[in-house]
Amino acid sequence: MITAIVNVSLKAGVLDSQGKAVHHALDSLHFKSVNDVRIGKQIVLKIESDDKTEAMAEVEKMCEEILANTVIEDYAIELI
Repeated sequence: MITAIVNVSLKAGVLDSQGKAVHHALDSLHFKSVNDVRIGKQIVLKIESDDKTEAMAEVEKMCEEILANTVIEDYAIELI
């Protein structure tokens, strides 16, 4: 059994309105040291496989087809 952790975030240059809202809220609460906030999502998958190469290929396909909008989002995969 392999666990795949997929982190999806907006590409650089894509406006992150959630991140801006959180940054504004932190600033309002006097957390002045925060320079920027970007919001993303993490997806944890349990894969029925013992072959990491095969699992990585399958998760990459999932990301390209459904888990990430690759026009505006990047993704990173970690297998454990």
